Amino acid sequence: MSIMKRRTFGKLVLGAGVAAPFHFVRSAVAQPQPGDELIVGIWGGAQERIVREFVEPALVDKYGCKVSYVLGGTGERRARAYAERGRPSFDVIYLNIYESRQAVTDGVTQAPTDAVANAEYLYPLAKQGGYGVAFNPCTIVYKTDKASSPITSYADLFKDEWKGRFASPTVPGMQGIAALLMLAKTYGGDEFNVDIGFQKLQELKPFAAIQNSAEAAWQMFEQDIADITIEFGSLANMAKDSVLPGITIADPVEGICAAMNVACITTGTQNQVLAEEWINLHLSEPCMQAYMRQTYYSPTVSNVAIPADIADKILTPDQVSRLASFDWEHIASAQAEWSSRFTREIAG
Repeated sequence: MSIMKRRTFGKLVLGAGVAAPFHFVRSAVAQPQPGDELIVGIWGGAQERIVREFVEPALVDKYGCKVSYVLGGTGERRARAYAERGRPSFDVIYLNIYESRQAVTDGVTQAPTDAVANAEYLYPLAKQGGYGVAFNPCTIVYKTDKASSPITSYADLFKDEWKGRFASPTVPGMQGIAALLMLAKTYGGDEFNVDIGFQKLQELKPFAAIQNSAEAAWQMFEQDIADITIEFGSLANMAKDSVLPGITIADPVEGICAAMNVACITTGTQNQVLAEEWINLHLSEPCMQAYMRQTYYSPTVSNVAIPADIADKILTPDQVSRLASFDWEHIASAQAEWSSRFTREIAG
């Protein structure tokens, strides 16, 4: 991972300030030249490995460019992108579902356009704030042998058998936000009336523990500290295949909370065409298949085949249409307040 110098502000700025419609006519942009360098901010681990194998080589072969990576957490990328608004040091950044929508509104990143050919196949949810590249929704995960009957609703969290056995996910964090949103939805609230979500989370106390990652949650399950939590479904399926075969990933009637990784092109990038082609390759069949095989993340495009041997771990088009989605821009603006409130009222 190398340290990149801040680029000067390019003449072409697309999508600054407001969310542009999905299809629009673009002005001419400079074509890539051999030796141009594309800077990509992404998570390390499996996702970095996949794009290095299925995106970078094709891009380099086509344009003779170079690709460098800025690895780290979403919060770090987001902070850096906002600090460099309009004069970005990287061209493509990966954000989560609520950060990506806010970044478009704030003029930090560009709205999706038809310049990315494979964006034609994106599900509607996947083109709200950049280009969704992977669905990774959150739901209830529990030890199968501890349940008197299968969990079918978030209301089932309040059954006596789960008292003192719930590992609450923390806020901030997508899992904790999902817990608040889905509890609010179950009991008549929503993202604009999340008080009921906090109230119901409070009623689940005493917790077995508070967890801040899937790895921590699985350790709590293994050590018999907790029996139930809210986590990313894909990570739960990976755990079920390895260290925790005796868990169930619930499909509640209220829905599974949408979560998604989003590739965003920075406003002011001097490598517009390279950035668009990078994302186009990410949305291609080979890359989508690698995501499904290696991470159990579900595709955000409708034109890829779901392998039969892992079909039970991947969202179907019908399940995608039933994902519980919210006003993610509002959630982004409320995140700091919710985090502070969680610390005071729930974790304290």
